[in-house]
Amino acid sequence: MGKLFKYWKEHIGIILVIIALLVVQAYCDLALPSYTSDIVDVGITNGGIENVAPEKMSAETYENICLFLSDDEIEVVNKYYKLNDKGIYKLTTDNQKNIDKLNDILGIPIVMISGMESKQDGSLEQMKAAYAAGMMSKEDILAQRKAAEDKIGEYGDTMISSQATVFVKAEYKKVGVNTDKIQTNYLIKKGLTMLGYAVIGMIASIFAGLLASILAARVGMTLRNNVFKRVVSYSNTEMDKFSTASLITRSTNDIQQVQMVTVMMFRMVMYAPVLAIGGIVKVLKTDTGLDWIIVLAVIVIVGTVLILMSIALPKFKIMQKLMDKLNLVSREILTGVLVIRAFSREKKEEERFEDANKDLMSTQLFTNRVMTFMMPIMMFIMNAITVLIVWMGAKGIDNGRLQVGDMMAFITYAMQIIMSFLMLTMISIMLPRAGVAAARIDEIIETEPTIHNADNCIENDKKLDNLKGVLSFNNVNFKYPGADENALEGLNFTAEPGKTTAIIGSTGCGKSTLIHLIPRFYDVSDGSITIDGVDIRDISQHKLRDLIGFVPQKGVLFSGDIESNIKFAGDKVSDDDMKLAAEISQSLEFIDSKTDKYKSEITQGGTNVSGGQKQRLSIARAIAKRPQIFLFDDSFSALDYKTDVVLRKALNQNLSNSTIIIVAQRISTILHADQLIVLDDGKIVGKGTHEELLASCEAYQEIAKSQLSEKELKGGNA
Repeated sequence: MGKLFKYWKEHIGIILVIIALLVVQAYCDLALPSYTSDIVDVGITNGGIENVAPEKMSAETYENICLFLSDDEIEVVNKYYKLNDKGIYKLTTDNQKNIDKLNDILGIPIVMISGMESKQDGSLEQMKAAYAAGMMSKEDILAQRKAAEDKIGEYGDTMISSQATVFVKAEYKKVGVNTDKIQTNYLIKKGLTMLGYAVIGMIASIFAGLLASILAARVGMTLRNNVFKRVVSYSNTEMDKFSTASLITRSTNDIQQVQMVTVMMFRMVMYAPVLAIGGIVKVLKTDTGLDWIIVLAVIVIVGTVLILMSIALPKFKIMQKLMDKLNLVSREILTGVLVIRAFSREKKEEERFEDANKDLMSTQLFTNRVMTFMMPIMMFIMNAITVLIVWMGAKGIDNGRLQVGDMMAFITYAMQIIMSFLMLTMISIMLPRAGVAAARIDEIIETEPTIHNADNCIENDKKLDNLKGVLSFNNVNFKYPGADENALEGLNFTAEPGKTTAIIGSTGCGKSTLIHLIPRFYDVSDGSITIDGVDIRDISQHKLRDLIGFVPQKGVLFSGDIESNIKFAGDKVSDDDMKLAAEISQSLEFIDSKTDKYKSEITQGGTNVSGGQKQRLSIARAIAKRPQIFLFDDSFSALDYKTDVVLRKALNQNLSNSTIIIVAQRISTILHADQLIVLDDGKIVGKGTHEELLASCEAYQEIAKSQLSEKELKGGNA
């Protein structure tokens, strides 16, 4: 979770707006059940009469009520009721606090009067007569009120409100108030209020969802950018540490997991606690005595979630590794499909893919099976809670402690609270997997490249603008990370401008490794590599690689066209540079044969051109850059002999001021190099011209004998 919060904190502004919208939505959602309760209890049951204190009553009713009031209470009632010229007492305040005070005062007296009148035994008139004759004191009447209050108090305010409302409704008819209109107006007012809350809640929900989606998209974009920038800055050491398949999984599937959870987090998880807390507050306010049911439901839900997650969580971590493995197998099969067909390995590779696929499937099925218990259990709890509330609520309604609307509101609030935990349960399925994904993404972002610029590296020094390109290896040693022995040891040589230095040796002797040290794909373990006496580690990587034209062993082309591939170095490559590079690299022949010439399409990976054409375009790309130093890592292997000879001749004629280093397997490619360096097991065992090495270097003699005829060996020419 900590990793996820780190990604979110950069967007705190949007998050605060989302939280505000979710609070508004929750407030609206929580308001609706109470209005439903009011419509049932007040609008339907009580005929729209909200208060025990009548808005209008006759003088007789007013006197009867005052009979049951103390002097202080009569003073309060006289303050808020005034007699008009029609002999009707009218309520003069619309302040709800004052009305609530009157409700408390008038509730019991009205219930007592209603009960006496309903008996039709004249008990009320007898009490009034006894009080007028002095046979009954005020204290006696108040004592009867106290006894009635104690008896009615056992059933709570619900019975008082219900009985008093019946009396008030009859009183309204008595003084000429249209009770049907009161009910209609109340229902319309409450209905419109509910509609308003529903609309506001809907708008808040829509914008919260929209902002959550925007936030998730921005988080995903930021993560992809950060991962891409970090991977691009990696040296070969880091690329060796993280497999390509794993990097692809982390850049796609893992980031998608984080995006999905981000939407759910700020659309559901942030909303759930707000709704749950609000629901609990509302439940406590309903005073139904059923609170223990909510506590029981929460305990059961939390216990269920903890049990299921403890079983599923370890499998989520395994799942991402199995996804890496499946991607690795898929990538190997798809990239090596021609070799697979050539060796009739289709069946075997299908089995390998099926094994990886089954491992992932079985793990996913396990977690899914565990999580399938979640929803049925939650639905069972919800239904069981509903039945329990109805059962206990029906008893409350039966004995007058609870109204139907209050029970309906309680059920709704209970469902909202349980739904809140259900939302948290749903996200708990995704959160562990997203946490694993976030950790894997963070591992990429937090892994610092082993090769980085020095603190005071040279970037725009004038000295670099006039470099000649004298490249020197000074007692260079190199060891791969984790290796026990050096791959290269004690390398000392200098490659000069206007001359070609060739590296040759048996397979695995370290030729490509040597080339990769120059652009700092790896850094030397000991010694130094200098350009015109400047250590390459003191030059910024960007500037260093700007001085070098590198042609890898395997030609790499990018989707686009021929022009975009040759001009890969950027705007500094002009059309003239492009055409000259194409001419030198012997690419003109097949470019001119195409209908669109330089605008001819190149598919991803250059699959629509041959190996030789791909190699020549890679060479043209390096030439067009006009660097001081050229590095050719066995870059002529796909060329036929004739093209090889012509291309080398063109290179000698047009790159006469550049330092050229060629790694080659074929002696014929480097026969006329100014300096040949023979590597054997990472060490230089020979240095000189072709003729000198034939005479003095045993390792070179063995290579030459395996590739050249007797005539070529004696003549010294290919």
